[in-house]
Amino acid sequence: MMARWFYLLALVVGMAFPALAEESVDATTQDKLTKLLTDQGYEIRRIDAEDGLIEVYALKDGHKLEIYFDKDLKQVEVREMDD
Repeated sequence: MMARWFYLLALVVGMAFPALAEESVDATTQDKLTKLLTDQGYEIRRIDAEDGLIEVYALKDGHKLEIYFDKDLKQVEVREMDD
């Protein structure tokens, strides 16, 4: 009986927090963004996805940047990162 409760609890917690799972960006999209940004002089460090946006971590002219894109690869925001 106790095992059922633990199983049920694990199932409920797993369903309640699906946003904690890391989102991924497919290889084709990564390649497109890498080409687009390297052609503009950026050095790409990492590409992730979170909260429905694609996050690109890059360097340009000595500045660390987070560049955000929507699913259509339209740039929506750029943030300079603190060291």
